[in-house]
Amino acid sequence: MLSEPRSGRLAAWGNALLAGLVSPDDAALAIVGSDAVHRVEGLPGESAPVGLTLALGRLRALGVSGLRVALPAPGHPLGLSGPPEFNARALEAEEAVVCHGAALGLVPEVYEAGPAGDVHVEVVWHCLPVREAPPADVPSLGEAERELAEALRDATTVLSRLDVAGSGPVAEAAVEAYRARAEAGREILAPGYPPRAVRVLELAQRVGLLVSLAYENGHGGAVSASEMGARVAALRPVERTGRRAQVAAYNAYVEERER
Repeated sequence: MLSEPRSGRLAAWGNALLAGLVSPDDAALAIVGSDAVHRVEGLPGESAPVGLTLALGRLRALGVSGLRVALPAPGHPLGLSGPPEFNARALEAEEAVVCHGAALGLVPEVYEAGPAGDVHVEVVWHCLPVREAPPADVPSLGEAERELAEALRDATTVLSRLDVAGSGPVAEAAVEAYRARAEAGREILAPGYPPRAVRVLELAQRVGLLVSLAYENGHGGAVSASEMGARVAALRPVERTGRRAQVAAYNAYVEERER
């Protein structure tokens, strides 16, 4: 969760396009981001992969009125509704987009191409059938905000006691650098999202960064097996809460429309 999921960009800017708040070209540019190209494969009515602009137009024509995000992990099918084939592909990718208004979903497959020193990223979104049912374990924005505050407080207490990397000045500096980059270089969410969704997503991304730092920078002072177990036990629920909050934020557009 250190970086913005591609499914989040596709859902957020796809929703803005569907609402008529951005142009197709602007939406496609925001979705692609720093990648070289995105294509969509398996769209009904298309015999070959197509570009994002055409794909989003085709989805609208098929009845899609909104896009939701899924960020599943082993044992936690967050945002998914089936069938098993789609869930398995989404779990392998650790993300997916589920269409609202048509029984379709999109799962990214990421490729690296080019010579050493000039590698670029290409993404193929596989369009697959999904089951029309409520997504698994997605909280409301209010629930996500409360859960984030509680999880962050509890995890910080435990990690600080164990002297775990991710709870000290270095981590705080990394978070501040991340915030500066975010404020300088991109919008947190696309136009059309409520301010609360922006606030929840920003906090969820900061929580994800802290979890990533704690995992990537070793065990800190947690040298015994019991202390390392306590560290994992502290990080697991906050990572899960952060993913739930990200999904709630990205899905807020569709939830607002359904009310």
